[in-house]
Amino acid sequence: MADIAPSQVHSDTSHPLHSSNSSGKWFLPVFALVLVCGLGYVAYALTRDLTTAVAVPWILLGLALLIALGFEFVNGFHDTANAVATVIYTRSMPAEFAVIWSGFFNFLGVLTSSGAVAFGILALLPVELILQVGSGSGLAMVFALLIAAIVWNLGTWYLGLPSSSSHTLVGSIIGVGLANQFLAPAGTATSGVDWTQATNIGLSLLISPLIGFGLSAVLLVVMKFLVRNKALYEEPKGNKPPPLWIRAILIFTCTGVSFAHGSNDGQKGMGLIMLILIGLVPTAFALNRTPDVNYLEAYKSASVQVETALAKYVKPGVAVADYKAEVSNAVKNKTWTDATTPALQQYIHQTSAEVAAFPTLEAVPTHLVGNVRNDIYLIGEALKLIDKQKLLPMDAGDLTAVTSYHKAVDNATKFIPLWVKVAVAIALGLGTMVGWKRIVVTVGEKIGKTHLTYGQGAAAEVVAMVTIASADHLGLPVSTTHVLSSGVAGTMAANGSGLQWLTVRNMLMAWVLTLPASIAIAFVLFVILRQVF
Repeated sequence: MADIAPSQVHSDTSHPLHSSNSSGKWFLPVFALVLVCGLGYVAYALTRDLTTAVAVPWILLGLALLIALGFEFVNGFHDTANAVATVIYTRSMPAEFAVIWSGFFNFLGVLTSSGAVAFGILALLPVELILQVGSGSGLAMVFALLIAAIVWNLGTWYLGLPSSSSHTLVGSIIGVGLANQFLAPAGTATSGVDWTQATNIGLSLLISPLIGFGLSAVLLVVMKFLVRNKALYEEPKGNKPPPLWIRAILIFTCTGVSFAHGSNDGQKGMGLIMLILIGLVPTAFALNRTPDVNYLEAYKSASVQVETALAKYVKPGVAVADYKAEVSNAVKNKTWTDATTPALQQYIHQTSAEVAAFPTLEAVPTHLVGNVRNDIYLIGEALKLIDKQKLLPMDAGDLTAVTSYHKAVDNATKFIPLWVKVAVAIALGLGTMVGWKRIVVTVGEKIGKTHLTYGQGAAAEVVAMVTIASADHLGLPVSTTHVLSSGVAGTMAANGSGLQWLTVRNMLMAWVLTLPASIAIAFVLFVILRQVF
């Protein structure tokens, strides 16, 4: 797509991108103060956590964290521009103030996120690479998928194409999984991509733009029927802001989309940073050293209950030579045999006995942390085959015991320290304030043939906000870019405004090409980096 640099677009001062912003002068110093305090806290907390680490590879750790935060920075100015486009082009907020406002609420969204999306994304990765993330293959995996995602995001941003960071990261992970299988010696049981999880995530990425287009169009039609205010469906006149009530709605929805974007997209960076920390400094981050004080007792109780439940499904005469290998093969191949049930029961018993020897997880000796974490993580992946994929049919009561134990297992291995959230929030918030104009111009001027109206902006933002927040609750990644830009397109179609098909075609091309391109880039990078590490 032939891109027009933002500085060359509409040089007149009446254009929304050139509106003055005296009201935002106080906001930038306040946000700067928040950033300084946040960076100070991150430095302090990281240093404190690393005091328990052994042989910290400082240069590699610093480089990996810098690249991971760079991904979130690019994500910020690439994706969040969609959230501010509607309030800028409807004159609801001055451009610079809108970007600062959106950055701040992205920051808050990251801080309050649950982590479910982070580990949903990581579930796509090959299990053995997660278990051995500190090995050469594990490091190659982390760097390959991060660099591939950044490269594609920067390329589409440069062309002004609203492409999806979520889509890009999923493609990069699939590329790494395929490369891992490709490089495995013949006859080796090597896991690649978790296609069940990939299908669920793929469907969420596929359906969400259709939801954005369809619901935004329907909402605009409903608004026209219920709210008979002609000015609401006309383009802004000069620099005059919309009526107070519609302005409040537009600012509220911009805020909601920004917050939801931070809560959903920010989690991808958190998951990647946790992979880096577990791989490079496992003694400090492999196990959650600060769970609830009663956690270990609850873990022991849940362990006994799930052992009892599994015992009901062990068939007589089934012998298991190596319980860990049996469970590992079941996880890799997504299969369940008669031997898997007693193997998992024995694995849980041995691991629980090892953990029970200590009063808290924090008391686990550093030389045991990595092995304990891998054992607990592998048990958790095996439990998913029961309570998620139903490979072992169980009675409701026994399944409840499995689910309870699964939660206790995840609490020990799938956690995100507060300082990681703060670091990602800073990167995403700062990224929102940089390079936003290219995507804003595309969304605001190049999707429809007419200027964005107040009603169109409100309809697209409301649908985007609700869709992203719902996906966050379900632990599924969605694309802010696709949902909002397709929502704007839907309102243009419903309004009879017409679409600029060149832009729509380019957006569709970016959507179609993102997956194969990011898969290919990550595949090649993984093959190369396997030789480097």
